[in-house]
Amino acid sequence: MQARLLLEDGTLFTGRSFGADSEKFGEVVFNTGITGYQEVLSDPSYCGQIVTMTYPLIGNYGIARDDFECITPAVHGFVVRRHEPIPSNWRAEYSLEALLKESGIPGISDIDTRMLTRKIRHHGTMKGVLTTSNAPVEELMERLGVTQIMTDQVPRTSTKSYINVPGNRERIVLIDYGAKSGILRELTKRGCEVMVVPHDTSAEQIRRLNPDGIQLSNGPGDPKDVQHAVKVIAELLGEFPIFGICLGHQLFALACGADTTKLKFGHRGGNHPVKDLKTNRCYITSQNHGYTVLEESIVGTGLEITHINNNDRTIEGLRHAAYPAFSVQYHPEAAPGPFDSSYLFDEFLDMIREHKRNNPQMPRQARLSESLRGELSYAQK
Repeated sequence: MQARLLLEDGTLFTGRSFGADSEKFGEVVFNTGITGYQEVLSDPSYCGQIVTMTYPLIGNYGIARDDFECITPAVHGFVVRRHEPIPSNWRAEYSLEALLKESGIPGISDIDTRMLTRKIRHHGTMKGVLTTSNAPVEELMERLGVTQIMTDQVPRTSTKSYINVPGNRERIVLIDYGAKSGILRELTKRGCEVMVVPHDTSAEQIRRLNPDGIQLSNGPGDPKDVQHAVKVIAELLGEFPIFGICLGHQLFALACGADTTKLKFGHRGGNHPVKDLKTNRCYITSQNHGYTVLEESIVGTGLEITHINNNDRTIEGLRHAAYPAFSVQYHPEAAPGPFDSSYLFDEFLDMIREHKRNNPQMPRQARLSESLRGELSYAQK
């Protein structure tokens, strides 16, 4: 079956359809990862986007149960040079096409993904429609022109109820703006009790959970569309140790009074070099974001730059000079990508312990009240 990808500038790509027989509108972006297409598809940060994989062969190792970053993929389309329908991997349980069909995601193959990537790099990300229909191009262009980029991705991807994951060490509240499972894995691996809460949880509700620290998750979209989160973070800043990742990093910066802007084509892939300004060490990181914190906007906010991107010098890490709080733009939980930066979770826990030593008068309930525990859901997201 034929599939077509039409960009808002009128560029039309015609190729083969795989996945769902469907039509989806979204922002067309590209990812430079060689592997990890399953984690890309199941990353909530791609909600509403049509993702192009620059590596030419996709689908060759199939889909494995243990590699999902969320249960329901939120991407709107998948673009590849060559789709391999028959996987060869002892871990594979089913094919990439089966996942796309099950999730209602259209895919297109046999197009020039290199040309598409170069166009995005030159002109920036743009709206597009991926369709298996026979609708005239003029009709598709008309509908594409009136289609707005989504602004409600965080409510779409965040958990709707509290989730409690038991542990015997620090109690971490993970505010879910579209969190990847990798964050939860890194925290529980360190023995933490993790309470995953919805994106719109109030500061007072978080206080009732008596956390030792607060984790701000990754997530999709423009951070300025999540103003309620900015207010909550600003209210909790200084009261609890805070660690932000990706969208959480941007929200942390906004809460401190800094500003963000959209990048021309974003950073998406598992091979982005980041420099630690304290040690001068370069880390290869996994990234997926379309916005960045403006360097000139951090003046007077109390924030210090800790990491920068070696490719374009954008901000990749921040720390507050007065409060126990820091953030990174990249993904220390990786998945897919290198695990060079997972030590940041250890630094978060060290910061929590130091904060508790310096504030022994601050009460911490050992366990939740029965009434509050009844509100928690033990079902996985």
